[in-house]
Amino acid sequence: MGVQFAAPVVGLFSATADYSSVVSINIFVTLLCACIVIGHLLEENRWMNESTTAIAIGLCTGFVILLISKGTSSRILVFSEDLFFIYLLPPIIFNAGFQVKKKQFFRNFMTIMLFGAVGTLISFSLISFGAFRLCKLMDIGPMELGDFLAIGAIFSATDSVCTLQVLNQDETPLLYSLVFGEGVVNDATSVVLFNAIQSFDLSHINSSTGFHLVGNFLYLFIISTLLGVIAGLLSAYVIKKLYFGRHSTDREVALMILMAYLSYVLAELFELSAILTVFFCGIVMSHYTWHNVTESSRITTKHIFATMSFISEIFIFLYVGMDALDIEKWKIVSGSPGKSISISAALLGMVLVGRAAFVFPLSFLSNLTKKLPEEKINWKQQITIWWAGLMRGAVSIALAYKKFSLSGFTQQHQNAVMITSTITVVLFSTVVFGLLTKPLVKFLLPSTRHASEPSTPKSFLAPLLGNGQDSEADLGIHVPRPTSLRMLLTTPTHTVHHYWRKFDNAFMRPMFGGRGFAPFVPGSPAERSTLDVND
Repeated sequence: MGVQFAAPVVGLFSATADYSSVVSINIFVTLLCACIVIGHLLEENRWMNESTTAIAIGLCTGFVILLISKGTSSRILVFSEDLFFIYLLPPIIFNAGFQVKKKQFFRNFMTIMLFGAVGTLISFSLISFGAFRLCKLMDIGPMELGDFLAIGAIFSATDSVCTLQVLNQDETPLLYSLVFGEGVVNDATSVVLFNAIQSFDLSHINSSTGFHLVGNFLYLFIISTLLGVIAGLLSAYVIKKLYFGRHSTDREVALMILMAYLSYVLAELFELSAILTVFFCGIVMSHYTWHNVTESSRITTKHIFATMSFISEIFIFLYVGMDALDIEKWKIVSGSPGKSISISAALLGMVLVGRAAFVFPLSFLSNLTKKLPEEKINWKQQITIWWAGLMRGAVSIALAYKKFSLSGFTQQHQNAVMITSTITVVLFSTVVFGLLTKPLVKFLLPSTRHASEPSTPKSFLAPLLGNGQDSEADLGIHVPRPTSLRMLLTTPTHTVHHYWRKFDNAFMRPMFGGRGFAPFVPGSPAERSTLDVND
């Protein structure tokens, strides 16, 4: 009876999915579990981190598959740009916005934008020019202006995950805020630049092309941000008015997740910067929507978003390690291994120079506008910021595949060279620079925590969403009102935050909810705990 029952099931399963795909998925899920377990065992290791662990496991797995397949393949899944941009990237960026400490982020907003937007443009320009000179010198093959500009965007996208895992946002709030904020804005700026380049016909350049590029960049930046804010406010308003939690917490959690994802896919639909959209949607949701749901939904959403982001990051780095041994791309460039190594080394050098070209000068400019010593970026912090942006990761890989390959495969020599060079730079920077990150940060910024301090999970060490950090408006501290534009520009940035909080409390929170306006049932434990936090 059991055999007769199993046969139709197997037949149905085979009809709906290819058996080899199922095997591949099983292997990949097993590897994800292995990354989590090994990462936990190496938690206190001085050198290793989640990114390098996943890449190392991916390399080992790719080598084993290469041996089993007798040198024909090293992959169990084919890379897809849609898989990365539609499914893996949204939870990572949304969680970054959802978990950000808004007070620190917006207090240092101008410096973050200076590094993340202006700095990325400087790095993009230098790397694009260097790639143009390099490709002409090395005679890689026929490449157009759009290809060189795309290379600049690809290698301007940083990956500061390794550094953020080491930094303590309670001990170095300014540095953590700058590294974190710059990393997100940098990714968004790189993708916006890449998309702006792809949408223009650069074969016929005239005097207006540059203005069109800048105008398109600003349009994408502003409209994408507004779309994210509107999506976040809409979710807050709907949940506040309808109060799903009185009947089902599942509904309000589901609505938050779906509204966040809807903002991302809408931005993709309208060809905007989905990264910027979902990031600011996360910020708005954490400020308004999160306070409108029940207490159990708050805990649930916080851990759901963090877990989805964590799994996506491991998935990406695991695949990068596995794809590094893809034999098809290396066969194309095997005729000139010295040239391939030289190109990778030159691109890595451009990354180092391009990063230094804006971090130190822009830090100097930022310090000129600061009055208090603790608000200035000292030399050790500048070196840490420079180092944090040297790693290249998933965004660079995805953009390289999107530009120089079709569904993970390429047959043209120049395209294969750029794909293999990108993989080499990503692997070298993530593994080598990543391994050195912990010792370097501990040397530059020695921890001040007492050795006997109890071990606590990371999710509890970091105050959730910065809700425990009261602003000047909350504490009732009097801040002098600026009487002129000059006084406003020379007044410390917390006064701008002060006036925003007054506007927020008077107009935004009564309409969209937020801390102190959550529609809990009167007298419930949830209401009392919320009032305790606010008071």
